[in-house]
Formats: sequence, C-alpha cells, structure tokens
Amino acid sequence: MSLALEDRLAIIELVSLHGHLVDDGSLDRLDELFTADVVYDLTDFGQEPLSGVAAVREAAWALGAANPVAHHVTNVVVTAGTDGRVHVRSKGLGIKADGSCGSVTYDDTVVRTPDGWRISCRRVTARRTPLGGMTKPS
Repeated sequence: MSLALEDRLAIIELVSLHGHLVDDGSLDRLDELFTADVVYDLTDFGQEPLSGVAAVREAAWALGAANPVAHHVTNVVVTAGTDGRVHVRSKGLGIKADGSCGSVTYDDTVVRTPDGWRISCRRVTARRTPLGGMTKPS
C-alpha cells in the first residue's frame, strides 16, 4: 500500500496531537486519537494492557500529578502496511514537574476510520539503556 503525502501528514499530526491533549488535560478528546477499542500496551512498565479509550482516560486520571507536565514526540517514521494498516514508530520524551526526563518508544498501529486516522494499538517501551542495551561484538 502506498500512502499519499496528505495521509502521511495527517498521521504525523495524529501522533503529535497526543502530547497536546494529555498535557492540556483534554482527556475527553482521546477519541480524536484512538479507536474505541484501542489496545494501549504498558507491559514494559509492569502494567496490563489497557483496552478502550475509557481505560486509557481513567489510567491518565489515576496517575494524576505523576503524569509528565510535557510530552514531546519526535523521530516519527511512517510505514504503510499491505493490509490498510500503517505502522508508526516514534520517540517520546516526558518531562516531569521536578524537571526529570524520561524517554520511550511508541510503536503504533494506525487505521483509517470514517472520522480520519486513529491509533488502534500503541505499545510504549521505556528507553532505559544506551544503544538499546547492545554492546560491541568481540
């Protein structure tokens, strides 16, 4: 499947919108990002995957003041699949209120819906070690 430039731009804006909505506390608008049955995979953080927009919203509310004050997304790579799905890989930086920072990788599956592109699956993986933990071969 080939993606038109307009679709690529719409998908990049979709991924970018996440930080704006969450940082603004506009959690009632998460349906602009995700399909109703989204799977939000946080297993790398020791949590079960969340199922559905309501579960994602409730998890953000439950985290409360522990949420980052700023989410930044960068290095967005869009790859069209053969089944109409699109894979998007991006880097996320989260800044906490105390100034500490963390980095994650977002692996998203994006699908076209009647309301536009939406994320149907997001896997969040923490970046904990340089070079992905790899060492130079002997």
